[in-house]
Amino acid sequence: MSVGEEFTPVLLAAQAGEDWAVAVLYKELNPLLIRYLRARVGQEADDLAAEVWLAAARQLQAFSGDETRFRSWLFTIARRRVIGHWRRDGRRRTEAASVESFAGRAGTDDTETTALGGSLAQDAAVALVSGLPPDQAEVVLLRVVGGLEVNQVAEIMGKRPGTIRVLQHRALKRLSEIHGRQIRSDL
Repeated sequence: MSVGEEFTPVLLAAQAGEDWAVAVLYKELNPLLIRYLRARVGQEADDLAAEVWLAAARQLQAFSGDETRFRSWLFTIARRRVIGHWRRDGRRRTEAASVESFAGRAGTDDTETTALGGSLAQDAAVALVSGLPPDQAEVVLLRVVGGLEVNQVAEIMGKRPGTIRVLQHRALKRLSEIHGRQIRSDL
């Protein structure tokens, strides 16, 4: 997904406060952002995405760069929100309810509709990285879901490009072991 040659005029319009331009950026990037956030924080993804877009709106005037740089900038904000969420969540630990406390309480959800309404791409992304260490999962998500280059991922994660390549290689090797087949290494 990309805005393409129209990115610069769209960005300038968005920086000038034009709603249509912000809508174009949102429409292009929010689905990727949501997939990334769901794989990292689950059901909290929509709330964090809203926080990301608010932060981006506050900082939009100061942004300069092309579409690739904008995508990297947005995912950097998202990653920082994820880390902040994990920190807050770690401080708000609660006691787990026992299984018995839910006995006899039927759910009101329409399970079939919920299952069919789920995003296959989202489920695939979460399933794909579920067996990986956090850094490896982060690299795979940013490269595949975010569509970012190695240098961009390195900048976002605060690591060297060589480290990102090693993490990606190890992740692909691990995924190959988990899934019993060769996974493309040309990300």
